[in-house]
Amino acid sequence: MSKEQPNNPLHGVKLVEILEELVDFYGWKELDERIRINCFHSNPSIKSSLKFLRKTQWARDKVEQLYLETKTDLTS
Repeated sequence: MSKEQPNNPLHGVKLVEILEELVDFYGWKELDERIRINCFHSNPSIKSSLKFLRKTQWARDKVEQLYLETKTDLTS
């Protein structure tokens, strides 16, 4: 059973989709400059980044925040 979450802008958005959109928009180099985590710097890949982000809440929070800021900037 799915519950709607109208106040959660990330509801229904998968982490892989967030990461792919950010990589497409910024590229790995700029992502590394904006969020200093090793998986964006050393041999970056979607797979390794997802593995790290799923285990590390503070990094995931930063990625989700950047995604929300990017979406807001694009719609403004």
